[in-house]
Amino acid sequence: MKTHRFLVWDAFTDTAFEGNPCGIVPDADDLSDETMLKIARELNLPETSFILRSNVADFRVRYFMPRGELGFAGHPTIATAFMLAKEGMINLKNDVNTIKLEFKIGVLPVDIHVVDGKPTQVVMTLSSPTFDAIVSPAEAAECFVNLSKDDIVAGCEPQVVGAGTKFLVIPLNSFEKLKTMEMNRPKLTEVVDRVGVSAAYLFTMKKGTNGDVLCARLADPRGTFEDPFTGSGMGAAGVYLIHNGMTDQTEINLEQGEFVGRPGFGKLFIKHNNRKIEKMQLAGRATKVSDGLLFFDE
Repeated sequence: MKTHRFLVWDAFTDTAFEGNPCGIVPDADDLSDETMLKIARELNLPETSFILRSNVADFRVRYFMPRGELGFAGHPTIATAFMLAKEGMINLKNDVNTIKLEFKIGVLPVDIHVVDGKPTQVVMTLSSPTFDAIVSPAEAAECFVNLSKDDIVAGCEPQVVGAGTKFLVIPLNSFEKLKTMEMNRPKLTEVVDRVGVSAAYLFTMKKGTNGDVLCARLADPRGTFEDPFTGSGMGAAGVYLIHNGMTDQTEINLEQGEFVGRPGFGKLFIKHNNRKIEKMQLAGRATKVSDGLLFFDE
């Protein structure tokens, strides 16, 4: 019988049972794809991160949802980097320590910020932005039972945008509409399948004490629960904001999860010139909530 250690870390928070939970298997080199998927289904969290040796980076990571593998995701990257730092799997000799992680989409740098020898923040560099299919405001609104085309920001068409993972990004002009969002699952499934993504990402802006705050929700028509904090979705929303001239900020505070009882917080750092994004980074924190063993035959 095999035993494998697993941990659960909550990402985009430093408070247990908030933010987005992530399973982590820190020694996964001997696990098959089938077993990784079975473990992800057993833990039944939004994603489970499997850490492996890499020939091109410090570590290779693979992320599985209970229904399949993802090429990249934000919250497991934050959780995994914090775990590597806290478990002593990397050397925290500087105030900012950069590691490279190998994803299915390629190798990306991750910065671990340290104060008094302890990790305080993880800042991950996102992939170059992509812009794909556009959906009319009227059809995007039909994907939700309580939205009309007038609830979508005027002059900004919903579009498939990505910064590692692609989403149908939909900008709303009302925080109340974001709060009461309810999917028309058959219509949303039809639309996301047609444009080649798995989910829509709805966002709106509200005023905060330090500038605008991007508030968002993930709408996955095949999901059985709502993702509390979608890091790659926040990246896509940030790309959309700059591309459409909706903000000129270089630092954007992020909030997601309050409507499902798991509030999470993060920040985007965006370097851009005349609406062209030159570099975008996503920052967040994480905290460990469980540590145990898996027992199984393979």
